[in-house]
Amino acid sequence: MSSSAHLRLLWRLHGQVNSQRAHIKWIHNSTPRQCNCSSPSPIAKTTHKKVKSEPSPDHRDIGRALDLFSTSTYSPGSHIFHPDGAHIFLKLQQFLRAQYVSFGFREVITPIIYKQSLWEQSGHWENYQSDMFEVTGRGATGQSKGRSTEIGENETYGLKPMNCPGHCLLFKKKARSYRDLPIRYADFSPLHRNEISGALSGLTRVRRFHQDDGHIFCRPIQVGEEIQKTLTFLKMVYDVFGLGPYKLVLSTRPEDKFIGTIEEWDRAEAQLKVALDISGRDWKTNPGDGAFYGPKIDIILTDSDGHEHQTATIQLDFQLPQRFGLEYISPAPQLEAKGETTTDPTLLAVYDKVTPVMIHRAIFGSLERFMALLIEHYRGHWPFWLSPRQVIILTVRSSEEVFQFVKDVSRELTKTFRTDDKIIAPQKLDTMAFMVDVDSSDRNISRKVQEAKSKHYNIICVVGEKDLADETLSMDITGLRGHEGIIREVLSTIKEERDSPNPKCIRIKTHQLVHLMKALCDSYR
Repeated sequence: MSSSAHLRLLWRLHGQVNSQRAHIKWIHNSTPRQCNCSSPSPIAKTTHKKVKSEPSPDHRDIGRALDLFSTSTYSPGSHIFHPDGAHIFLKLQQFLRAQYVSFGFREVITPIIYKQSLWEQSGHWENYQSDMFEVTGRGATGQSKGRSTEIGENETYGLKPMNCPGHCLLFKKKARSYRDLPIRYADFSPLHRNEISGALSGLTRVRRFHQDDGHIFCRPIQVGEEIQKTLTFLKMVYDVFGLGPYKLVLSTRPEDKFIGTIEEWDRAEAQLKVALDISGRDWKTNPGDGAFYGPKIDIILTDSDGHEHQTATIQLDFQLPQRFGLEYISPAPQLEAKGETTTDPTLLAVYDKVTPVMIHRAIFGSLERFMALLIEHYRGHWPFWLSPRQVIILTVRSSEEVFQFVKDVSRELTKTFRTDDKIIAPQKLDTMAFMVDVDSSDRNISRKVQEAKSKHYNIICVVGEKDLADETLSMDITGLRGHEGIIREVLSTIKEERDSPNPKCIRIKTHQLVHLMKALCDSYR
């Protein structure tokens, strides 16, 4: 029996069982599941009530079931990402890196450990020391504790809980002109915060985490534009993942503990308000909840249990640039510091130092926390471009010829080399390789397909003896979501599938499958 016949038989026998697992109908016309963070539409309200009657998804349970990550008693609060989990994590980073070019960010790599004196200068040692990990380093002559310290003394270091002091050091490495600004740094370095053990919770509350951290050093007059660009960046990213609508909250000047003048705060808050109005989104004010160094905009998402999580953040900082003596040279410095301009040649003839404004921004926030929200949002049914299980090829009563054909197809999709290749050229930087698994076991094909569906593979291909003559695969695409246009376009080039394709059994050649997979990866859906 050909693989096509096996698939048709399987779907006749198990149609009732698997109908709940199918996520598209040809062409998909079901209402998409609403994000847990969104306000359900009138259609979605019924679905929302139905979902609420079921147990809420927990990213910890899903993560274990899909073998994404684990924990160890030797590193509480610091997760171990397994290959599939690491694939998703790195894809999220790769996605943001692809956007950095458009938004003018340059990525930097900074140390994860600094001397106590740096944290004293930044103010973290005074205000944040209890949440930091302290490390004892060897002194100037390399002694360790318990040995002679005739010249040097052992020094105290701190694992960094945030990247901003390091970026201040980087900005200060060279002289800056007003024409150089804005300068935008991005950093994915791991951060460590010494959370109490009772507060640790899955990926949402951890001790080691990664932020898509960014810092913008700009002129006071550029603050409004940079905030608007950041809100645009944020909307674009959250739309890709189907997250939102989300809350925008403006936190303003604290009543007592703050640095800078009230005039500076009023001007900064006014710029943030204008940027929020231009965004076109509803926002609210949280009076007095700003950081002591400046006002901020927090983005609040709600998880499947109704708990709110701060993800993205945009913060203005007056303190760190002053503490680190950051400066740039500008004409009319007094007006420049107030964010004002002039055409007076006398004033423009005077050049002096001005302190830049520092904007902290994170789009995902903590990648671990954002990943937890996505795990519960997608519930294992990952978009194709993000999925660690894009394709699985199953064999039917595999002979050596079938097995060799499947190996060749897998190599073509994954870009792996043959063991007998005599000349191996390096892959190009933009080479697109796909995540492909093969199940060539002798088990019943129906069981193999059921298992593949339970693991949420996006595409399931089946190959049998009769498929070798024309070198085709039988493809099941019911694990795909929201790609109707792309699928229709690709299948229109396949004569046999042009008129009435069956999404559970599509005959396709390897080069056509590659074309489909490339189109799916490019769509970000």
